Amino acid sequence: MVSDLSAFFSPRSIAVIGASDEEGTVGWRLMKNLMEYKGNVYPVNIRKDEVLGVKAYRSVEDIPESVDLAVIATPAPTVPGIVEQCGRAGVKNLIIISAGFREVGEEGRALEAKIIEARDRYALNIIGPNCLGIIRPSSNLNATFLSRTPKPGNVAFISQSGALGSAIVDWAVNENIGFSAFISVGSMLDVDFGDLIEYLGKDPETKSILLYIEGISDAKRFMSAARHFSRTKPIIVVKAGKFAESARAVQSHTGSLAGEDVVYDAAFKRAGVIRVDEISELFNCAEALAKQPLPNGPRLAIITNAGGPAIMATDALIASGGRLAELDPNTIEELNRVLPKHWSKGNPIDLIGDADASRYRRALELCLKDSNVDGILVVYTPTMIDSVEIARTVVDVCKDSTNSSSNSNSSSDNSRYGSSSKPVLTSFMFQHEANRILNENGIPTYDTPEQAVKTFIHMYQYKHRLEMLYQTPEALIDFMPPKRPLLTMINNAIAEKRRILDEVESKEFISYYNIPVVRTLIARSEDEAVALASSIGYPVVLKIYSKDITHKSDVGGVMLNLNDEHEVREAYNRMMQNVRAKMPDARIDGVTVQPMVKMKGVEVILGARYDPIFGPVILFGMGGVGVELFKDFAVGLPPLNQVLARMLMEETRVHRLLKGYRDIPAADMRALEQLLVSFSQMLIDFPEIEEVDINPLLVHGKNIIALDARIVVDEARASARAKAKAGKDHDPYRHLIISPYPKRYERLWTLKDGRIVLLRPIKPEDEPLWLDMFRHLSQESVYQRFFTVIKDTPHEQIVRYCNIDYAREMSIVAELSEGSMRRIIGVASLVIDGRRSRDGYREGEIAVIVADPWQGLGLGTKLVDYILEIAEDMNVKVVNAVMLANNARIIDLMKRMGFRLEALDEDTLVGRLELG
Repeated sequence: MVSDLSAFFSPRSIAVIGASDEEGTVGWRLMKNLMEYKGNVYPVNIRKDEVLGVKAYRSVEDIPESVDLAVIATPAPTVPGIVEQCGRAGVKNLIIISAGFREVGEEGRALEAKIIEARDRYALNIIGPNCLGIIRPSSNLNATFLSRTPKPGNVAFISQSGALGSAIVDWAVNENIGFSAFISVGSMLDVDFGDLIEYLGKDPETKSILLYIEGISDAKRFMSAARHFSRTKPIIVVKAGKFAESARAVQSHTGSLAGEDVVYDAAFKRAGVIRVDEISELFNCAEALAKQPLPNGPRLAIITNAGGPAIMATDALIASGGRLAELDPNTIEELNRVLPKHWSKGNPIDLIGDADASRYRRALELCLKDSNVDGILVVYTPTMIDSVEIARTVVDVCKDSTNSSSNSNSSSDNSRYGSSSKPVLTSFMFQHEANRILNENGIPTYDTPEQAVKTFIHMYQYKHRLEMLYQTPEALIDFMPPKRPLLTMINNAIAEKRRILDEVESKEFISYYNIPVVRTLIARSEDEAVALASSIGYPVVLKIYSKDITHKSDVGGVMLNLNDEHEVREAYNRMMQNVRAKMPDARIDGVTVQPMVKMKGVEVILGARYDPIFGPVILFGMGGVGVELFKDFAVGLPPLNQVLARMLMEETRVHRLLKGYRDIPAADMRALEQLLVSFSQMLIDFPEIEEVDINPLLVHGKNIIALDARIVVDEARASARAKAKAGKDHDPYRHLIISPYPKRYERLWTLKDGRIVLLRPIKPEDEPLWLDMFRHLSQESVYQRFFTVIKDTPHEQIVRYCNIDYAREMSIVAELSEGSMRRIIGVASLVIDGRRSRDGYREGEIAVIVADPWQGLGLGTKLVDYILEIAEDMNVKVVNAVMLANNARIIDLMKRMGFRLEALDEDTLVGRLELG
């Protein structure tokens, strides 16, 4: 049961199984490291009475006290039996250092299966196997076989590679870099990235979380934890295997474009995780994020005493998507007064090679005040001028700026000693003492200006992405088409032993989701093609109609702009010859006939494929025949809302064409956002969909039309869905890693005065309605719900209530409609403990509030009753509620609901309810 990982990081007692006094062995090094720990350490060795002077035991079951943590370093074949012994002895937390499991083949997998069996039987938490272990420097805990322990710090590092982890620890010690925790996860048989992010996200010692990832085993768990904690703690990742080729066959452009790495990239973006390319960037980012404020934009001012490094920094800035700040004219004027007349007269601010501390001081002070500047890079290249004096000057200016900022804004964060109101990064090239001064005073410094620029861009992207992810989306139309006809279409294809819905079926399928399609008719013969062309009206398009042909244009199966009967007949026969020559075994069922759309516009592709790790992924980009040639696309994950749909499109170059270009009018972006959201809903509704291509989707102003479509279905997932539904164990969102809006929790209810309210889950779009409800709360109601007086509710605060992860929390709002006015008049919320539990045990905490004008109508009782019903449906076993001791109304309500109340302190009560 991965429930509480704290025993890994602060165990009272540790058993070292495989402990040895033979110098140089893993068991010897583990004992040497752990003997420095303050808790009790028990060596276990079947052949020795003592190890390194400490009494040894034959088995973990012989240890006289309960053991919090067992570290296992014995040959792989012995490990399953030892895990069994730990289970019998009540040891719940295990680190398996031993190698020789799945990485060696079937024999190793069989050993892992036995470990998993024991894990489930005894509800164990296991890190590893094939790992280094963990280090908690602040507790002097080194449960690894590494010879060095880094100093305490506020960065947690999780590595999937033991060799890389070892090198990083050595490097950190040499560079005097501290860790809050180091964890080598190995094969992740049990405890994985998601579990550790969940723990470290609540760990007060950890300010940022660094990950080295080779692959994710539980994407849903990872995404839930990362999305939850990335808002408050930066999560920075290096993902190895960027160019790994997928071995599976694909039936669509989307399948070939949306390879493994771009899907990982999309997942990281959706979770608000910062992705970097190199290990050094992990620590560069972590240091800057811990010490400096985030930039409000991408505009960087560069202060330098040499032109070359400034040019290199500028190149790096522009290449990374940043911008040189355009200095305010007043700033230029002030700089003209204090700098030599040959200074650069702009940004980069070249102070000239003989620049002393006073020039740096004035330039930095002016840039900090310039509203056109979002961040500052200070560059020093070696000259006759003392770099230490300049470094101290930079520190002084930043301190002064911090104090000035705090005096004008009492809510500013002064915990970062060297930080100013804007991020200040430095590159004092090869100046050891100057760099030491800067680092000790909270100002990050880098060996090269390019490294500093990359860090600045990562800082900006982190803030910008979180702001975009949690923007309030505008409400769009909620398309919920009938499912039975579409399910029948899928089942008929599977019954006919085919995976691909033909063009006509695919177009009909997507049209149910209000995606406009060009009229398409089937002709089984040349004469029928002519007749249909005449009925449609010239010009027309002919396409080969075959369930065996995926890319029609590749085999000469598309004929465009046919203007009369003669051209149709000629095209029909030429097409048949082309296809039979290139695919002689393909079954040809005729041709499709559709009008030739002469509308001039932008061709885009909208597609999706099912990724084995992340589930459905959506692709949007430049379409037409050059889709794979130009490779201008972006990938996102469902569910989409209006903001996420816009963000997906904005990542592409074709988005600029859609905004209008020369004689092509600007597209109706709202209609496109609606179309993407509807497409996303289709993927939510049908896990059977393996791949989809809508290509081209032609866009011209307000006109949008799909000229071609292809859907590939998966028989195994269709069968699994049917079996799950028959067994009454149907989770319709099992195929998704991000839980969509749970429409099943919508229901109507009548207030005591006869008015009807809609009880439904909260949506990100509800922010204006939530704010309106808040304004109808008395100060007493606010204090009783939030335990503090709140006078203002900025977007950053409201978004925590409206933009939720439905897998780990739920808020039910009561929506009252009066004419065209919609109001939220009450909310009940459930927050579930994010720790993973294999036995189904979950705890949650509930809270409720009803706006003052609608109190006394029975709504509070109904909201609590309903949120408890949902808690049971979400497999929550125990629900807690915290309330003020003087809140008589809520105390009475909780007692009626069956909560047992206890005093937390003289002002606060906690209620506890065990659900069935």
